Amino acid sequence: ESLHSSIGLLGISAGSLLLAVHFYSSPRAAPLIPSTALGVLLLILSALLAYAGIWRSPRNPSLFLSLCLTISVFWCGYGVVFILGGQGVLNTTSDFCNALVPGLVTFTLALLIIAVVGFLFREVILAMVAAAVSLASAHEVAMYYSTAFGSSAVACNYMIVCLVGGYFALGRILYFLSKEKITLPGADLAKKKTHEQVQSTSGSVNHFAVPGLILNMLSASVFGCRLLGVTDKLFIGQVPWLWAAGIYQIGICILSYRALDVLTATFFGFTSLLKFAGGYCLLYPLWQPEEPSFPVPFLVVFSILFAVLALFLTLKSPVDGLYLLFYVAYCIALACHPKGFFEGGPQGVDVAIYVASASMALIHLYNVKASAKIPTGKGAVKALIARSSFLKLREGADLHAPYLGYSKYADAEVLGYACSVLASFAVTMSGDPQAPLATVVIPWVVVAGGFLKLLGGSVAFARGKTLESTAFILYAVIWIIWGLTRYGGLYGTNRSFHAAVGIVAFMLFNGFIVFCTLFLNIAWFLYSLTFFLIAVSFLLDAIHALPAGYDIAATLIFGLVSFYCFLSTLFNSIFEGSCLPMGQAIVPLSGVGGGMNKCLHLPARKASSVKRIADILKNGGTCGIPTDTVYVLVAACNRPDAVEKAHHSKRQAQDRPMSLWISSLKQLEPAKHLFSPLLWDFMEAAWPSSISLVVPRGEWVDFLGMKDSAKYVGTPQSIAIRIPDCSVTTHLIDLVGPIVVTSANPTGEADTTHHNQVYAKLGDKVDAVLCDGPSPENIASTVVDCTKIDSGNIGFFRVGIIPKSQVLQILEQVQKK
Repeated sequence: ESLHSSIGLLGISAGSLLLAVHFYSSPRAAPLIPSTALGVLLLILSALLAYAGIWRSPRNPSLFLSLCLTISVFWCGYGVVFILGGQGVLNTTSDFCNALVPGLVTFTLALLIIAVVGFLFREVILAMVAAAVSLASAHEVAMYYSTAFGSSAVACNYMIVCLVGGYFALGRILYFLSKEKITLPGADLAKKKTHEQVQSTSGSVNHFAVPGLILNMLSASVFGCRLLGVTDKLFIGQVPWLWAAGIYQIGICILSYRALDVLTATFFGFTSLLKFAGGYCLLYPLWQPEEPSFPVPFLVVFSILFAVLALFLTLKSPVDGLYLLFYVAYCIALACHPKGFFEGGPQGVDVAIYVASASMALIHLYNVKASAKIPTGKGAVKALIARSSFLKLREGADLHAPYLGYSKYADAEVLGYACSVLASFAVTMSGDPQAPLATVVIPWVVVAGGFLKLLGGSVAFARGKTLESTAFILYAVIWIIWGLTRYGGLYGTNRSFHAAVGIVAFMLFNGFIVFCTLFLNIAWFLYSLTFFLIAVSFLLDAIHALPAGYDIAATLIFGLVSFYCFLSTLFNSIFEGSCLPMGQAIVPLSGVGGGMNKCLHLPARKASSVKRIADILKNGGTCGIPTDTVYVLVAACNRPDAVEKAHHSKRQAQDRPMSLWISSLKQLEPAKHLFSPLLWDFMEAAWPSSISLVVPRGEWVDFLGMKDSAKYVGTPQSIAIRIPDCSVTTHLIDLVGPIVVTSANPTGEADTTHHNQVYAKLGDKVDAVLCDGPSPENIASTVVDCTKIDSGNIGFFRVGIIPKSQVLQILEQVQKK
């Protein structure tokens, strides 16, 4: 933790030193650091700061994270502008002014907000760094508009950052060398208040919202500055700010899903599209003289998606919901003036978005740190809904429970469906064969339908939704390829047989997905089936046989089905019950997904999960749990009903009897006199380990309270017993008592080596699965026959993870003793 804070502040100091040298030497004919080299170095440092901020965030939320990510995106765009200058794209001082000022104006205000909050909450080092970089940016803006300001003022501010960073570095070195005895004021960033740590791990606050709001300020500033006359023109020099904001916004979207904030993550995914489209518009004059045109139906649909998202976000915070309405107005303004992206209404809305984003960033940053918060209406709408009998909000630990196993992400299906809506309505604009890049379709199809859908697919896979992730990823690939070829000028007027063959291949894959969705639900079946209509329109277009209006009808049908899935997922993730149901499987299969509603999936890394499994076992349940080898199916040995249930769930063959596990030999201590001294010493030497010992059955079984369970365990002559070498398993046995164990797979099948396999094989037959990912080994324990150990002989029923030689060596040592 301390390493990341050190890397972050020293990285800021290093970049500030580079910029200080640059501005001190800028009055000279040749700068000490060439512009291209300076730009590349700033890009490297921006990547380092992003790493430090993200990995530092779990223990030190909000301020350090916001500072690192804000300066990271600042230097990313700044560095690309320097590279453009070094390569001769920006030649005059006016070009540099128009390129740099929108970004400088944004980060002056953003860093000032961070500095003010830092000073209010006594984060002096961070506040001083933010204030100095903010002043440097403000001086640089003044330098472009007034000759009275020299570049040395900018350099002085960056030198302040270097001095603060040096002070911090000295403080950290003294802190470690003195073994935490010498601490300079403000330099010990590792020690934070307890309530911050608790709050940061609770998952209730999305600490990545502030950098996301600052990125919204950045994109709005580019067009707002033009409207206000701060810059003279919009041109390629401002694209680095827009696309840096878009790329970072996708990163913030992913991190918001990790923070289990579905609505905010989806919102940031939407705004990233606008940033990429804005950058595309500024690049467009490089190859065409006229302005690009917008697909109006797309923008209308986009405004509807923003409005729906605003409605649901209002349930969380009315202020956040009102903030999203600015983007509804922005999309409507673009739709009203499809060729007026560079003037008029949309730029006026951009100015409003800039002010609103700055205000929201201040509110979010202050409220995370403060005990007395700025009121945002949080909980007001929630209190109204609580009075309703029709709607009930979903809350609690299972709100973001994954479909299978353990996932670090919230569900991204909302974004995946929304991207399907956007991509389908975007292709309603037909491309001009003479000027294929004239329509602003590429950002919508390639970024929305492609890259953001890939994001949704990868998150769905992490949550165990294998079929859904496969579909999302396949459709993303189709949208990317089709968007680039059809609208990117790669398609050409001579449509070939090869394009048709590729589309047919995709249709075959989609046919397999349609077949699989028969066993999932009706909504997914219709979603995958209607995508066939899109693929058919692509195919007909490739072979010159597209009927008039067919492509519009296909995109409308697919878009409406996708929109229903979008609404259904939103409703079902916010409210209890199926307000807009996805439907049941068309072809239900017994045993497939049978445990979806009954079988709990609990992460093994949490002590609360182990306690919950223990309670289930005590109440007569059966569970799948991880061990030191493979996953097993267990039941409490003092619950005959549970043991019988486990026995029947396996349809256990008589030659594969169930075994008995204990957590320590103390549980057998009352029956020690019933074991021979050699056998007892051998058990003591062999355990805990992956060695199961088959011992003679006797009166000792009664001491474990097995009662009627005994007939299902072992054979009439012997019982296999073991102490596993796994802390989770032994802790569970400590809570429950001795347990009866069998392999977590139907008899005759391979061992189960992942919790997802337990669900797939026995999901409808167990009450819960303790999830710990892949098992540490993929082979089972070694089973040793100790029924004749007193004569000095042991046998082996199965040689597993522990080799025969090691077992014999243990026996030899015990015999010598």
